[in-house]
This record gives sequence, structure tokens and C-alpha cells, in this order.
Amino acid sequence: MTTEAEIETAPERPKTVDLAAEYESSGVAEVLRELDENLIGLAPVKQRIRETAALLLVDRARREMGLAHETPTLHMSFTGNPGTGKTTLARMMAGLLHRLGYVRKGHLVTVTRDDLVGQYIGHTAPKTKEVLKKAMGGVLFIDEAYYLYKPDNERDYGQEAIEILLQVMENNRDDLVVIMAGYADRMDKFFAANPGFRSRIAHHIDFPDYTDAELLKIAEVMLRDQNYRLDDDARQAMAEYVALRRQQPHFANARSMRNALDRARLRQANRLFNEANGPLDAEALSTITDPDIRASRVFRGGLDIDRRTEKGTAE
Repeated sequence: MTTEAEIETAPERPKTVDLAAEYESSGVAEVLRELDENLIGLAPVKQRIRETAALLLVDRARREMGLAHETPTLHMSFTGNPGTGKTTLARMMAGLLHRLGYVRKGHLVTVTRDDLVGQYIGHTAPKTKEVLKKAMGGVLFIDEAYYLYKPDNERDYGQEAIEILLQVMENNRDDLVVIMAGYADRMDKFFAANPGFRSRIAHHIDFPDYTDAELLKIAEVMLRDQNYRLDDDARQAMAEYVALRRQQPHFANARSMRNALDRARLRQANRLFNEANGPLDAEALSTITDPDIRASRVFRGGLDIDRRTEKGTAE
């Protein structure tokens, strides 16, 4: 029973809210500007994030006014091909949720099946619970989540991890947001086989592949961030590389661009070392030229396979 003293000392609830002012003061505007600046393309993804931010701002305003509410379900599914920015967006989402007060810390913990599932009886539960403990107060990003479920293997312990995850997603949704990611078709099959996840995930966001023009811009931004640039001929060569590389196996969008540029820088360094007859200025050290790009076997119909990249991503 509420006493008269408690009523008198209770803070007065605001009667109105300026959502535009809340948008700026909460830091949401800063996060969304960073989203636009750091992620090229992905217009439908950015629109979904803006809509989610608007929902959370309104929900926070309702809480402050004392209106009836319950914490919205914020668990998410990110689907799309490799290299389309899913992990980057998960990191930004963690920051957004922290600024709005939906998670305490705002950190991101990224895991795969190997981080959650053990190889013998009694090993999975401690592994999964330890990961969840680290992720509490932030966002848990499970990449290629469908590998948790292997119904054909009777000795697989993925189902144990799934059951623990489902329980925590339901009981701790005010202190943990889980984002599951992977190929769209495989995620659909995973959710069909595990309906408990589908019922707990309210936000399904699909990440489209980048266009050729967007991939070229991504490559230029990656180089700029390392104080490199493409000269005019190299830029044309890179545009042709993108079109050719997209048609080959193991294409991974921005990830493939990063790998291609690593090789171009390697070729540039060897060219400079072998051809330089005297001192080199900053311009020479920072410029990727046409031969540095066209030396790739992609232009000859081949693949440059780097076994160190994830799953043998070809370049």
C-alpha cells in the first residue's frame, strides 16, 4: 500500500515529450550518422534500424510518462551473404541499445557453434553459460547459427545449447539481446526446426549484396583508411575486377574486396622494391597502380586462393 509520504516524494512524471530533442540528446542521432558514414549502401537495412530506433525512443518516452509498457522483444535475425556488414551492424546496434538504456554495457560478444557446443557429455552447458555470462548487459552475436542444430547426428550436443539459449532469451531479455546470423535459406530451415527461436525473435533483417559500384566505393574507402589510393587506371581495373570476381565461387562482398586489396598492396610493395632506382616520395608509396590490380589471376579466369581466409575465400 502506497503511503501519503511516498506519494508526495514520488518524482513528477513529464506530461509531454519532445522526440526530436530526445533523438539528439540520447546519442541515437550520432549512431545513425555513423551508420550512414561507415556502411555504404544497405538502404533497406538502414531504414529498418531507423524504424527500430524510433520504436525504442517512443517506448522510453512512454516509460518516463508512466504509461503501461513491457520491455519490447529486441532479439534479431540478420540474414545475407558473407561480407554484407552483419557483424558491423551488430556492433552499432549494441551501442544504440546502450545509449537508449536497453542494455547495461553495450558490448558485443561474437561467437560460433564451437564457442557454445562441447564435444563430450557435460561440456556444452558450462561453455554456453560462460558465453552468456560474458554477453550479459550487451549483445550476443551468433554467426552461422544454424550449425547449432544437427538432427542427423545423435551424439551432437547442439540441442543442449539451443535449450539454454531459448531459456535465457526469454528470462533475461531485459539484460541481453541475441542476434542470430547466417544465410537466409539456412536460417529459415533452422527456425522451422526450432520454432522457439522464431517466437522470440521480433526483428528479421535481410542484408542485400552490394552492387558493383558500391563494392568499388568500399574498396576506395578501405584504401583511404590506410592512406592508400587508386590512380585512374587502377580504379578502372578495380571496377573490372569487381565484375569478374562476382561471377566466381566463394565471393564474399566487402570481405573479398579487403582480400583483393591486401594482395594489391603486396604487389605494389614488390613492384616498388624491385623497380625503384632512388628515393620514393609519399605519393609513390601510397598509390596503387593498374599493374598492381591486373596481376590478379582473376583477370585470366583463375582464382587466387588464400587458405588463411575464412573457409578458403577465393580472391
